[in-house]
Amino acid sequence: MEIPGKVALYCPLIDVKGTVGMLVSVSDHGYYHVEVPIKGRTHVMLLPIAHTALYFADPEPEAEEGFEIER
Repeated sequence: MEIPGKVALYCPLIDVKGTVGMLVSVSDHGYYHVEVPIKGRTHVMLLPIAHTALYFADPEPEAEEGFEIER
């Protein structure tokens, strides 16, 4: 996964379900910094890590057989 990266967001605190955005950074203070397009403009959202689920929209590349990815 690379940051910035396109993500889908789920945050019940603000009733966000499957909204697509760009994860810009992960704060040491417990927030995701996400930029979300709304009505043709880009808005910044600071979402609490403890109450937000997200996944990267682009799948990981298929690994070749016998190739190990170090994380």
